[in-house]
Amino acid sequence: MLKIIIPSLSLLLITNKSKQKWMISCIALMLISFASTINLYTPMPGMPSMHMFYFHDSLSAPLIMLTLWISAMMIIASQKIVILKNSQNKFTSMVLILNITLLLTFSTSNLILFYIMFELSLIPTLIIIMGWGYQPERLQAGMYLMMYTITASLPLLISLMMILNKKHSLSMTLNNNSFMALSMTSLWWIMTIMAFMVKMPMYMTHLWLPKAHVEAPVAGSMILAAVLLKLGSYGLFRMSFIYFFMNKLVAPMFISISMWGAFMTSMICLRQTDTKSLIAYSSVGHMAILISGLMSNTLWGWAGATAMMIAHGLVSSAMFSIANMTYETTHTRSMFLTKGLMNLVPTMSLMWFILTVMNMAGPPSINLMSEIMLISSILFVSSYSIILISLASFLAAAYSLYLFTATQHGQPANSSNPYYYSSIRNLSIITLHTIPVIMLISSPQLITLWT
Repeated sequence: MLKIIIPSLSLLLITNKSKQKWMISCIALMLISFASTINLYTPMPGMPSMHMFYFHDSLSAPLIMLTLWISAMMIIASQKIVILKNSQNKFTSMVLILNITLLLTFSTSNLILFYIMFELSLIPTLIIIMGWGYQPERLQAGMYLMMYTITASLPLLISLMMILNKKHSLSMTLNNNSFMALSMTSLWWIMTIMAFMVKMPMYMTHLWLPKAHVEAPVAGSMILAAVLLKLGSYGLFRMSFIYFFMNKLVAPMFISISMWGAFMTSMICLRQTDTKSLIAYSSVGHMAILISGLMSNTLWGWAGATAMMIAHGLVSSAMFSIANMTYETTHTRSMFLTKGLMNLVPTMSLMWFILTVMNMAGPPSINLMSEIMLISSILFVSSYSIILISLASFLAAAYSLYLFTATQHGQPANSSNPYYYSSIRNLSIITLHTIPVIMLISSPQLITLWT
């Protein structure tokens, strides 16, 4: 792990006055990401590589690699900040601080350190939204983000203190189940995991997410969708792995809410006119299926949830970046005004189609495999959920095609400026997002064999 953490920390030493900080940070993050691929190949899947303070296993290694990769993509996608000279070195520093915070979150073996890093990641995210956001409403979005996540996290801190008091250990790997059902009730477990449910977010605790996405700059949306949402599912994985018997007590409630949420958010997507808002609500629907599969307590459910974390991270990040490219071309996010992009730039229209197919879990992406595994695990728990699953899957295809046809067909607006739309930078960003999604289908065991 030191070969990843030390180079990432050393990037913070580059001074803000350096003219090459932007380029050096981007290249270094991609090189560190390639170096971290060695962590994907573990001798025995599920066995952690341990140290006193940190560890990595087949669950955290793909997420560490995803964090580094998306951080590099954030810097490439935010080139407009360099062109406008909008404090680009400070922006790069924020990205690097957020990157190292997330790396430490995924690699720590102590639950209290995990909690500290889990909360600390909010600060650079909030600074990115408030400092480089678009509208004055970003203040309200920042308030929603902080209030929802911090309020839900306080019961988790109390819960961790209770565990420490009873067990005298907060290690993720050396835990035993001595602190069991006598002290742990369903209400206690709901309080413990609610911080992760808000972070993912679960339906009914999701109102902060569309606001944060709409007001955030493209880099904020990319890291929020790709990695910060996965902090919730990662924490739920770790706590469920230690106290796997507790999920059975609350699974019916959470699966019911999540399945209904997947259906409702898909319906909401069909009436959206803002491209970023539609993509944000689709993330809530995908996370609802992930929560249901994870709460099923089956091997297929956990493996499918791990695959969904990586697949959704790459695809949603790519969709937010291409939505921003479209915004920079047409100067609007409204689907009523964004028309006829297929006539202007057919190459980017192909990229839009590939991403929308991946978003609705089409072959040959890893999204399809993960959804098949998750749906199978949900049906194993309750066959009645087939109705909501069918409706959610159908509506996911419907709103994905609605997004594609609304933006690509029709008469182009006169205000559109397609000159930079299909630039090498834009095509590279989308390609670097989609290649891992397609390649992973040939060896999915790299991200699924940890349970």
